[in-house]
Amino acid sequence: MSATQAVLGSFAQAWIESRSADPAAVSALAIARSRLADGVALRSLRRMRVIELRGSQRPPALIAERLHESSQFYNPFKESCTLRSASTDAVPLNGEEVVLLVTERGAARRAGAERWWAQREHEAIEVREAVAWILAFDAEVGEAAETLANRLADLRGRGSGLLCNPHSQELRSATRRPPVPWIDGTPAP
Repeated sequence: MSATQAVLGSFAQAWIESRSADPAAVSALAIARSRLADGVALRSLRRMRVIELRGSQRPPALIAERLHESSQFYNPFKESCTLRSASTDAVPLNGEEVVLLVTERGAARRAGAERWWAQREHEAIEVREAVAWILAFDAEVGEAAETLANRLADLRGRGSGLLCNPHSQELRSATRRPPVPWIDGTPAP
């Protein structure tokens, strides 16, 4: 993680992806293609964790350093991390991919990471985590990709949906430039 990927101000969004094949994404892709009508045109499926930190007054380089040194956020030996502070900042997506954010209702906060930060930096911050599913479809899908991705995500029964249980999770979608912040939707100060 470089200083140029670091965050500005009081808000940071970290996109964390496994460096090796993700069994959950591999399995979900296989199931979507073989058992769901909406998954026939699905070309690829990746999963990332999105962690948002709100309230730190530390300089960007220090925030990046702290994320790198604590296993509360990610493991730099097994995962890669891209940091953002604005919707215009780079995100690890290809141009045609659709991103779906899945949050657990009432369970997005990461108290352990908040306590670690408070002990290490002597400041209170909020840390939230969600799962981002990144979907790419065959070229002929075109503009319908976001609609198709949402149908693939929203579990409505045995033959439809796969990535989000609407009884306990919430779903948000975006193309190309996901918003910052995104997990709770409240604008950064």
